[in-house]
Amino acid sequence: MNSTIVTVFILYFIVIIGIGYLTSRGKLSHSEFLLGGKRLPGWALAFSERATGESAWLLLGFTGFVFTTGLSGIWVAAGIASGIIFSWLVLAKKFRQETDHHKVLTLPDYFAVNFKEKANIIRWITTILIASFFMFYVGAQLAGAGKLFLTSFDMDPALGIVISTIVVLSIAFFGGFISVVWTDMIQSIMMLVTLVVLPIVALVYIGANDLSISQSLSTAGDSFHSWFGGATGFALGVLFFNNFSWFFGYLGGQPQLSARFMALKNEKEVKQGMTVAIVWTVLAYIGAFLIGLAAIAIYDQGSFADVETILPVMIMDLMPPWIAGLLLAGILAAIITTANSQLLVVTSSVSEDIIHRALGIKLSDRQLVWISKMTILISGILGMVIALTSDSLVYLIVSWAWAGVGGTLSPVILMTFFWKRYSSTGAIATIISGFVFTILWISTPLDSIITSRFSTFFIAAIFGIVFSLLFPDKKDGSAVE
Repeated sequence: MNSTIVTVFILYFIVIIGIGYLTSRGKLSHSEFLLGGKRLPGWALAFSERATGESAWLLLGFTGFVFTTGLSGIWVAAGIASGIIFSWLVLAKKFRQETDHHKVLTLPDYFAVNFKEKANIIRWITTILIASFFMFYVGAQLAGAGKLFLTSFDMDPALGIVISTIVVLSIAFFGGFISVVWTDMIQSIMMLVTLVVLPIVALVYIGANDLSISQSLSTAGDSFHSWFGGATGFALGVLFFNNFSWFFGYLGGQPQLSARFMALKNEKEVKQGMTVAIVWTVLAYIGAFLIGLAAIAIYDQGSFADVETILPVMIMDLMPPWIAGLLLAGILAAIITTANSQLLVVTSSVSEDIIHRALGIKLSDRQLVWISKMTILISGILGMVIALTSDSLVYLIVSWAWAGVGGTLSPVILMTFFWKRYSSTGAIATIISGFVFTILWISTPLDSIITSRFSTFFIAAIFGIVFSLLFPDKKDGSAVE
């Protein structure tokens, strides 16, 4: 275990927890704890949104995916980048306007106020959907932390999971949304540095050692050197849609990302955030893709028991210890930013949507904040248990959660925003069908043919359209104009 890397990690933990504590000082209202009180700058929210949106999936899952697929992995990056850019260009402004108009703090509450006829049913089923999938999503992040500690320090992954859980809970517990955003901002920069610096160093190493990416792609496997994985006809369409399908989860249905749009305070902040988010996305995905390709040239296929450890191994191999410590901390940053944001989404759904709104329990602001904090602790511990008892891959778990939540709620958002005939019954049908079909789909061989990230979006949308036409709301209903 390298003492320099350990020292860097310890300093990182101290700084991040310290920032979380300092930004949480003072009495916070429930709205400030859950959504920041609309007093955070757009650039900080954009950094936070990007760090939250990528997680261990980008640094561990995607780099490993490119290593095992080659050039065709580009379509995953293309789908995600397109979704991010669309969401900032088209949806961010709409989210801000709708939040200001309806005075809501959460995505379930926004749906509820738009479909008053069945508001509480919508709150309950949306909260159940989010909590069910996000617990596994949090578990996947913490499992990624365990892999990082194993690779970096040869530490028992279980201990790494416990340490990361403590850091995640500390940040979210101290100051809620405000602490999460400011720590996200620092960690988002660390992630970007890792994704920009490492591929440059790797390419220099490849050139200095007379290695060749193009030759390595040819020898790694028959499909590695093809942008379409060697597929033709129907198989080509399947490959493209399966990889590009991450796009659909970015269309407003990820509440941990939509919360950043809802927290924007004016049009100027929207434009500021848009610029930061798009530049970050382009740099990060080019970097991650190049890391995966460089790994194909540097390492042989089959040389990793777990391909999702490629990035930390490459950092350890190519960097001096103190720089390696900083870049490895960038991976941990990705894990922590996503996990604490997801915990906050679950917390807001329980405290605001269920206890405060659906059950109508009258509590003071202080009591609601404490309920939120207790929910964070319980949810975090549950996520830790899932991480400790699950052997599933980070890429796979995140993919399922992306389908179950993003693929289900994105059609609800799009139709609520842009289709006046969308009804409360249609919204319920969208959410229930998305939830049920995601679970059924991933439990069968169908998911290996057409990914649930693609199928869930369209199945949920079709149910929403059909049930809205069959069961329209009354004329004085609350569809968005």
